[in-house]
Amino acid sequence: MMKKKIVLAYSGGLDTSVLLSWIKETYDAEVIAFCANIGQDDELKGLNAKAKKTGALKIYVDDLQEEFAKDFIFPMMQAGAIYEGQYFLGTSIARPLIAKRMVEIAKLEGATAIGHGATGKGNDQVRFELTTAALAPDLEIIAPWRDERFRTQFPGRAEMIAYCEEKKIPIQASAKKPFSMDRNLLHISYEAGILEDPWFNAGDVKYRDYFTTLSVFPEDAPDKSEYVVLDFDKGNCVAVNSKPMNPLQVMKALNKLGGKHGVGRVDMVENRFVGMKSRGVYETPGGAILHFAHRQIESLTMDREVMHLRDSLIPEYAKLVYNGFWYAPERLALQALVTESQKNVSGTVRVKLYKGGIHAAGRQSQFSMYNPHIATMEADPTKAYNQDDATGFIRLNGLRLRVNSQVNGAGNIGG
Repeated sequence: MMKKKIVLAYSGGLDTSVLLSWIKETYDAEVIAFCANIGQDDELKGLNAKAKKTGALKIYVDDLQEEFAKDFIFPMMQAGAIYEGQYFLGTSIARPLIAKRMVEIAKLEGATAIGHGATGKGNDQVRFELTTAALAPDLEIIAPWRDERFRTQFPGRAEMIAYCEEKKIPIQASAKKPFSMDRNLLHISYEAGILEDPWFNAGDVKYRDYFTTLSVFPEDAPDKSEYVVLDFDKGNCVAVNSKPMNPLQVMKALNKLGGKHGVGRVDMVENRFVGMKSRGVYETPGGAILHFAHRQIESLTMDREVMHLRDSLIPEYAKLVYNGFWYAPERLALQALVTESQKNVSGTVRVKLYKGGIHAAGRQSQFSMYNPHIATMEADPTKAYNQDDATGFIRLNGLRLRVNSQVNGAGNIGG
C-alpha cells in the first residue's frame, strides 16, 4: 500500500520541525513540507536541508511575492480595507495565498491531506481551513494543536527541545523570545509573551531593539520631512517618485520609505474571530502609505454616492479578510463592486512623511471631480450652482423635522 501523503505548512522553526516529525510518525505518512516566500527575508535560509534532515519527503520553497502583491494586497488596498479602524490585515491577507498553494501542491503530489501548526486559539487555523474548504473540500485537515495526543506529549517548549534532541532534528534551541513574530511583504506582527499585558508600552524607546524590524520609532526618524509621489491607475499604484513599478516593487519601495520615517506603527487590542480579544503590535510602513495615498486620490475622483456605498462596505470586507473568507462568494461579489468603483481612480498623490506621520501634500487627476469654479466662495463663472436653489433644498430636507416637532413637541426632542 502507498503511504498517506500530507502537505505541511513549514517554517523550519521549533514548532513546525516537531510537527513534521510527529505527523510523519503518528500518521505513518510521507510529509511534503511547504514554505511560501512572501517577504520573510532571511528566515528562509537553509530550509531545504533542514526539512530533509527532519524527515520530509520533499520540500517546496516557492517565491509568491509577486502574486501576493498583485492579487492579494492590491485588491484589498483598492477596497480601502482596514480591520477595526487600525489593522492593515497583513497576516490575514497572506493566509489564503499560502493555503491556495498548499492545495495546488497537494494535487500535484497526490496528497490527501494538508497540515498546519496554528495553535488552535487564533485566527490562522480558520483562514487555512476555510480556504481549503473553498478550493479543495475533499482534502483532510491535520491540525496537531487541536489533537489532545500532541498537546499531552508537548505541554511546553522544553518537551519540544528534548524531542528534537532525541530525534536528532536540527534546531536552534535558543532562549525563547518574549513574544512571537510573523513577517511578510505587507507587515510584521508581534504578539503574545510580554505583549499579553495591554498596559505594557511597546512604544517605549528602550524597546527599540524589539519592535523595529521594518520601521524606526518616530523618535528615531529623521528630523527632516520627505515627500513621496505616487501615481495611480484604476486604484492601483503604478509608480513611486515617477519611477514605473509593478506591485511588488511598489511595496518594497514604500516599505523602505515608510520604515525610514517610522510610519504605519500600530498597537491595538483586536477581536479575534474565535471569540477572544488579542493584543498585537504591527509595523506596516508601505501599506500605511499606500492606504493613505489611495484615499487621497479617491477623494478627488470618486462620485460621492459610490464612495459612500463602498465606504459602508469596508467593515464587512475587512471582516471577511480577517475571518478567512477570501474565497467566499460574498467577498468576490464585493470585489466586483470595488473594481467598478475604481474605474476613474487615476492620478497623482503627493504625501509628506515626518516622524511617524503621513500627511497629504497634493493630489491631481485628469478625472478630478473637483471644480474650483463651482467650489469657490467668489462668483461662479459657470453658473452651475445657484445659491437660491439651496432654499428649497433645505426646506424639503427639513420637512420631516418640522412635522416631528409639530406632532411630538419641540420640547420633547432629545429630552
